[in-house]
Amino acid sequence: MHIPHRSAILCKTFGRSRGFTLIELMIAVAVVAILVSIAYPSFMDSVRKGRRAEAFAAITGVQQAQERFRANKTSYAGSVTNAASGDPPGLALSGTSGSGLYDLALSDATALNYVITASAASGKSQVNDTGCQRLVMKVESGVITYGSGAASGAIDYTDAKRCWSK
Repeated sequence: MHIPHRSAILCKTFGRSRGFTLIELMIAVAVVAILVSIAYPSFMDSVRKGRRAEAFAAITGVQQAQERFRANKTSYAGSVTNAASGDPPGLALSGTSGSGLYDLALSDATALNYVITASAASGKSQVNDTGCQRLVMKVESGVITYGSGAASGAIDYTDAKRCWSK
């Protein structure tokens, strides 16, 4: 009597259970797609929040330039990009943040006050940073107030931690 080899018995018993069926593969892909659709928006919100640091750095750079400008003049500069001899006098800095995610602007410049605004640049991902498309630093007689707001409308100075938290 011939006894078949052990590996031959295994092949006959388990020969058909190799790999995944198409249905199993489709279910796995569907589960992954659902997980990604849930996680991706949260991930992008975290990325946008991290990118606000670029606006903070740019605003701080403009603030420091303003203080140097004011040390030599009777008032603060009215423009980020104009030269000191321009109309209005300016700081001769770039009008955008380091990676171009934010456009920078000065407004309401007087001998004691000015407002720096970093607005999310058109066509960049920060435009989708809901409620924090504009980050603002207002200086009034040496008192600094932080604010934020949507792409248009009023600036909220009452809840600075919402957009300015690090």
